[in-house]
Amino acid sequence: MTQTGPPHIEEPATPPRDKRMSLAQHLRELRQRLMIAAAGLVLGMVVAFIITEPVIDLLTVPIRQVAEAHGQSYVRLNFDTVTSGFDLRIRIAFAIGLLLSAPVWLWQLWAFVMPGLTRKEIRYTVGFVCAAIPLFAVGLYVGWLIMPHMVELMATFVPDGMAQFYKYDTYYDFVFKLLLVVGVSFVTPVFLVALNLAGVMSGRAILKGWRVAIIVIVVFAAAATPAADVTSMLLLAGILCVLYFAAAILSLLFDRRKAKRSPLGPVA
Repeated sequence: MTQTGPPHIEEPATPPRDKRMSLAQHLRELRQRLMIAAAGLVLGMVVAFIITEPVIDLLTVPIRQVAEAHGQSYVRLNFDTVTSGFDLRIRIAFAIGLLLSAPVWLWQLWAFVMPGLTRKEIRYTVGFVCAAIPLFAVGLYVGWLIMPHMVELMATFVPDGMAQFYKYDTYYDFVFKLLLVVGVSFVTPVFLVALNLAGVMSGRAILKGWRVAIIVIVVFAAAATPAADVTSMLLLAGILCVLYFAAAILSLLFDRRKAKRSPLGPVA
């Protein structure tokens, strides 16, 4: 009996790269891509350095609000060394430059890793990046909304008649770490979905651990926000809980699709 129609071609499980590269060629390519990424970062820092003045104004808005609310003339950002002003601008330029140059260094990283990935892994990686970047941006925005309330709330514990000085590097580290931690926490559900797609965790296992997840989320939200600022804590915890359950439901849908494609049928 002759076959009618074109034969089914299986998708190759091996990476699409046909040309094998030696270790020395890999190292040369890595060095070249690192140099391009570093050049993009430097260019982004130069652009960011120009706009550090309005960024510093934004960062110090909570400090000015504290000064107006408490009528304290000695509430301000403190620069205690000769090079403090330049150091703060360099720190801000590096953080913003890293974001501005993200398309450059992300592309260099992707171009270096992609030839070694299969088509299926490439699809998963693209989906992961497309979901992680917006969630990280939303996390930064939520952290930015929480930050002024934390500064104002902590200022209420300063005794009357005392001056409040915010050392520039300590204040910047506080803001930077807060934004980074909240931003990364918003990306955590994407990692859960990635583990599900990799076959490490099932959607049922993710959903089954909801009690532990809620406890961890509440503890994290309490640690990331002041103890007395219940509103910020509940806001952060609520958003993270919604993202967790969304990741669990999405993983269950992926498991159901995999079960339908399996020749053994759904697994109980």
